[in-house]
Amino acid sequence: MNQPNPPGNIAPHIPADVYQRAQAAGQPVVIVVNDRPPAGVEWRRLLLPFAVAGATVAGGWGLVAALCFLLDAAAHTFTVIAGAAGPIGIGGITLRLARNRH
Repeated sequence: MNQPNPPGNIAPHIPADVYQRAQAAGQPVVIVVNDRPPAGVEWRRLLLPFAVAGATVAGGWGLVAALCFLLDAAAHTFTVIAGAAGPIGIGGITLRLARNRH
């Protein structure tokens, strides 16, 4: 397969006459590309897992804070209702739900 010009833009550093001579003689053209990954840590690859982990931790702490607030509000509501209702008696057993503050 003889091609008059190098295909596409894969090797602009090969002179056209050298490429055409190799094609005319039927010699294969070998292109060596030194493609080494850059040294160091690829931060973009690590950013997504750390962002997901950070969002999970922040969401977990937010959930804990919301639950604590709701339990605190429920406890206060219970004590206010129990204090207003006074002692509750069932079958001769009296249960006082809240202490009177003197």
